[in-house]
Amino acid sequence: MQTSTELKNLLNRIDRKSYPAYKDTKGDYQFPGYVLSIDHVQGDPFASPSKVSIHMKGVMAGFPKELFSTPWQKTALQDYLTRQFGRAAERFAFKAKGSGKSGIISVSRCGQEILERSACHIDSENGDLLMRLEIGFPANGRTINARELMKILFEFLPECVEKSLYYKNCDPKKVRAVFELAGDQHAIREMLPGMGLTAFVANGSILPRESGVSSRPMKAAVSFQSPKELEVELILPYKGKIKGMGIRKGITLIVGGGYHGKSTLLQALELGVYDHIAGDGREYVITDDTAMKLRAEDGRSIKQTDISMFINDLPNGKDTVRFYTEDASGSTSQAANVVEGIEAGAGLMLIDEDTSATNFMIRDELMQRVIHRDMEPITPFIERIRELYEKYGISTIIVAGSSGAYFHIADCIIQMERYVPKDITELAKKEAEAFPMLSGPKESAKKPEFGRRPEVGREFKSGDRIKMKTMGREAVSINRETIDLRYVEQIADSEQVAALGYCVRYAQRHLLDGKKTLQEVAELLEEKIDKETLSGLCENSSSVSNLARPRKQEILACFNRYRGLKL
Repeated sequence: MQTSTELKNLLNRIDRKSYPAYKDTKGDYQFPGYVLSIDHVQGDPFASPSKVSIHMKGVMAGFPKELFSTPWQKTALQDYLTRQFGRAAERFAFKAKGSGKSGIISVSRCGQEILERSACHIDSENGDLLMRLEIGFPANGRTINARELMKILFEFLPECVEKSLYYKNCDPKKVRAVFELAGDQHAIREMLPGMGLTAFVANGSILPRESGVSSRPMKAAVSFQSPKELEVELILPYKGKIKGMGIRKGITLIVGGGYHGKSTLLQALELGVYDHIAGDGREYVITDDTAMKLRAEDGRSIKQTDISMFINDLPNGKDTVRFYTEDASGSTSQAANVVEGIEAGAGLMLIDEDTSATNFMIRDELMQRVIHRDMEPITPFIERIRELYEKYGISTIIVAGSSGAYFHIADCIIQMERYVPKDITELAKKEAEAFPMLSGPKESAKKPEFGRRPEVGREFKSGDRIKMKTMGREAVSINRETIDLRYVEQIADSEQVAALGYCVRYAQRHLLDGKKTLQEVAELLEEKIDKETLSGLCENSSSVSNLARPRKQEILACFNRYRGLKL
């Protein structure tokens, strides 16, 4: 390992040389209190910024071991330090001048959710700390401007480290609050199954968001207040007593007029699979962390999925046990999504009528009389929803605004009125008595087959470099194949999309062999991340990108939409 003085001497030597001379800086350098590692140097000032990491011994960082003693509290502390470092770095961004991306200093941009990220890692045993960031190495044109880089590495960066990565310089009350909130959020998750609940929404929560492009809480929004009939009380380890609405296992219907908050509640529940930062308004909105939001996805790819639970006897004779299409309809895509949800181990399904295929959700009595059951290949969701719960233990929460057919089978019916929930189960059930209940299927469905065993793609056998590009939260491109993830609505961060791309690439190179099922592949990927963190998905330490951990459900959703998957 070299010293910081040796790095300074090297920068002086290469000043004003051609940009590729920056490659000589790659390596580790001892600075006061930490090691600076230049992991990857960009090819020119207009390319992606250079990758740099800071390594600090636990005894230097000084964070008490209690603060990272559990996985969830460690993730929360890592998230807090990433945000702290990011705020410190923002003050210095582009203060070093030059061409292209010269002067960039950036770390992962965290949203409202608390996610495990590659940006920051704390060793559970000794508290050693790793922070990954990107720096645009300055240049004038394509000529090295080492003086400006020295400003970044010897002035700006040490100040960022000093202010954000030493416990002695952090606000102990804020750090403690992060620790306690993570403990309370985990405690609620642990309590839900024993109380027979799939979700909890605390009184006082702020569910509406600032705008369609901002996930921050809306100012002056109506705070959530549980109806008395559904109110439960929890005793948390740090906050103590807390009350809110408990949504029980089974079938729950959310109804109400337009713009009264039905979808707002559902959106809060779908993101309740993640913990949220203090001040978000949804800190104590906690959902079964296996929950999946399902919808229709016209045009998606479906590969050898058993949708016979919902679709059978197609007029063209097409097999629905191993159903394949490159251009799914609304009903076939939603049927596949439900079955894939079962395969992914979902304990709760979240559905909004507005984004569902009508003919998949329901067939009313008149339609049943005109078009006989023998002539309709679709068994609608309403006829299988009770079976999903009783046979598979999968609860469902549905937002409905136009059809009352689900009143008959719902266990709980919540009306949203001006963002205030009301329990109207008794009233709705009484009114439903005046309407005939739709007839259901004579037999329960055969359990879907989950034996898909993908093989490695031809292009991955050659060992050639695989090109990968993410497009925000919407898609990831691997070589010439784009995986469309727009409708996987529980992806909260573009870095999760990047991680999904790495999951696919790693699986293609190391896991897909025609013997392992997709379920087994997803489980092995989770084990890899557990043991080696997200960086274990990358080819080497210098190629670690900004990644955030996806759930097993999103990993499987990505594979299911991957048109290049060989089955």
